[in-house]
Amino acid sequence: MPVRLRSRLASSLPCTHVLRALGAATLLALLSACAGRTAATSSASPVPSTAELLACCGDDAMGVGLRIAADYREPAITTRRFTHEQYWNAVLPVVTHAGFRVEEVGRSLHGRPLRTITIGTGRDTVLLWSQMHGDESTASMALADLFRWFANTRAEDRDDALRARIMQGLTLVFLPMLNPDGAERFQRENALGVDINRDARNLATPEARALKAVRDRQRPAFGFNLHDQNARTRVGRDGVQAAIALLAPPHDASREYNAVRSRARLVAATLAMSFGTELPQRVAKYDDGFNPRAFGDLMQQWGTSTVLIESGALPGDPEKQRLRALHVGALLSVFDALATGAYRAADPAWYESLPFNTGGASDLLITGGQLVLPGQAPARVDLAVNFDDAVARTGGRVREVGDLADVVAIDTLDVRGLFLHPAASALVRDAAGAVLRIGAPAVFDVRRGAQPESPLVRTIGAAP
Repeated sequence: MPVRLRSRLASSLPCTHVLRALGAATLLALLSACAGRTAATSSASPVPSTAELLACCGDDAMGVGLRIAADYREPAITTRRFTHEQYWNAVLPVVTHAGFRVEEVGRSLHGRPLRTITIGTGRDTVLLWSQMHGDESTASMALADLFRWFANTRAEDRDDALRARIMQGLTLVFLPMLNPDGAERFQRENALGVDINRDARNLATPEARALKAVRDRQRPAFGFNLHDQNARTRVGRDGVQAAIALLAPPHDASREYNAVRSRARLVAATLAMSFGTELPQRVAKYDDGFNPRAFGDLMQQWGTSTVLIESGALPGDPEKQRLRALHVGALLSVFDALATGAYRAADPAWYESLPFNTGGASDLLITGGQLVLPGQAPARVDLAVNFDDAVARTGGRVREVGDLADVVAIDTLDVRGLFLHPAASALVRDAAGAVLRIGAPAVFDVRRGAQPESPLVRTIGAAP
């Protein structure tokens, strides 16, 4: 009996190649038709590689961004775990050599510098901050690539018009790695144990105070709150794993759209179409309940049209390098739309029609098999597995055992007619016999029979 893996991660190649050489406003008007055609076929093909995206897309808005992401990728940053020192050792020489304004705006609890990088001289100021949760680094990687492009480290003229349009139309203020103490340990909270994104009201942490001070001094028209979300999050109740979630946060509990939030919704709609052409059926809307402690919500209240971008996960992208490239493309597209005013042509429905994020999925559901404990008769049960690292899908642990027919999982492994033999590391023993521990390493031999010497079909997991 073959082992069959069913994935909720199917996607399709983008169709943005039909949009070559279009201006920003025309692009926004046509993307929805392209996205609709893509979504209709999205279950037929695997998620494309960056090379496939580049080969497909040509010189359209996101295609340009993906080409730029490949050409200007910061070579010193190759994984999603890096320290404050490693990040700034890579970024600081680039931005200082280019003459961009670098300013220390505060220090973390442990004394690490918090810096802004300002690029452009345009009328509208845009504030972007990343990694206020120390283990959410996708956008920080993308910003490093963008700094190299703005600095034109390859000394090419092919992007001069786009670069000039953005830098003349906008003043971009970047505050990357707002939580360097958390990044040092790859943890969400800062060194005090505080979630900085829940400190916008009290401002108890130096990192939150620095961000608020930058906002108050710059008075940005637009803001981008750059995060990563749980890799087990799905698009809607029955959708696939979410790669991106967007939110134009409410400014109060009414969740009404005043002028500030309405502008943010147009920006979010622009991003929804940019991401959606490359990630059909993988873009969701974040929960829009008002949180009076959160920076995105209060930024909106303070008058900055703010959009939250949450990076989820993609199959085969354990270090989020494809999502890194897609962030570069989407941010460049939205910068251009803001600089030219083309974002005003966006249809709010592109954002409002996004399904909401849904959590609660297991990483892997193993169905149809019979579980064999030493000395016991086989039992027909299902097993749910969660990974310690849900993005890289490593360190699987047993989450639940039993009748799991209604459990939702990112992947389902059908072992019908086969037998699951737990590894010794998954078992504890007492005087009565072996016990499968919930939370134990999910390491199993899948065999054709109940006897431990029966033919091996495959092994699930790896011994710790």
